[in-house]
Amino acid sequence: MSAPSRLNPTTTARLKTGGDFLTFANQLFRQEKVAHGQGFINAEEESLTLLSFATGLAWEDLPQCFKKPLSTKAQETFLRLVEARCFEHTPTAYLVGEAWLGGLRFYVDQRVIIPRSYFVELLPEAIPQWLPPANQVKGVADVCTGSGCLAILLAKRFPKAHVDATELSPEALEVAERNVRDHRLTGRVHLHQTNVMDALKGGPKFDLILSNPPYEPEGIYRRLPREFKKEPKQSLVSGRDGLDVIRQLLPQARDLLLPHGILVIEVGGLQKAMHETWPQLPMLWLATTDGSDCVCLIHASDLKTGLSSPRARRRV
Repeated sequence: MSAPSRLNPTTTARLKTGGDFLTFANQLFRQEKVAHGQGFINAEEESLTLLSFATGLAWEDLPQCFKKPLSTKAQETFLRLVEARCFEHTPTAYLVGEAWLGGLRFYVDQRVIIPRSYFVELLPEAIPQWLPPANQVKGVADVCTGSGCLAILLAKRFPKAHVDATELSPEALEVAERNVRDHRLTGRVHLHQTNVMDALKGGPKFDLILSNPPYEPEGIYRRLPREFKKEPKQSLVSGRDGLDVIRQLLPQARDLLLPHGILVIEVGGLQKAMHETWPQLPMLWLATTDGSDCVCLIHASDLKTGLSSPRARRRV
């Protein structure tokens, strides 16, 4: 038996058209202080996505239902999704079972972090300019791949490259396998269940190692909105200062990059912490449109000379 609805039946009974339902959802999202940032920037994007799922209409076709009554089934589905979004704080991507990144659709569920990354705007031009021509890039690694989305984007950006994608969680790898299969890249994207790059040691070296690792400090995680705590904690948190995974990644990348290779890491708000922890290591911060500039690029040669020890000192 389903739990009683927390939506006001008097209010919902007055809703008829797609536009009515969108307005209702947007108002409720704001009233309940729904947090965005997991693939969506505002309430309107989320409500449109839920309406698309409920009606079966693509985004571009949604205007045709804005002034027309929704079917009973679409109404019930939409209200059920809105209720879960507002009162259970379940992220929209989990409710509809998909997320979009770089113009591509990926299957997602609560086994993986919801795809979102500054690499989407940096992969087309900013990163490749530091590499040989795309057709000459042969080895690429995606560390902490999660749903496999970045490994797939890398395979499409570098069409001749073999892509190794690593992930510690076997549950996340099940989702990544599905996405790699859906994008017909099983011959080029190879998934490894391993901690950081452990399984790749001693193997072929890479032109590019890319990683969007967990980087939230424990203290920050405790203050995150409820929506973010629906995601796997190990996909978000990396120790007391957020640097535990990066501490492992840097020396491994030093040993696994080709001489001309680069390591590119998305680190959130850890720019200052990175410089304080590895003061001798040159880091280039790539510009992003919102000014956060939270992706650093490190040359293989600088890792060789600027990484003083296989394990950087822990900040206290």
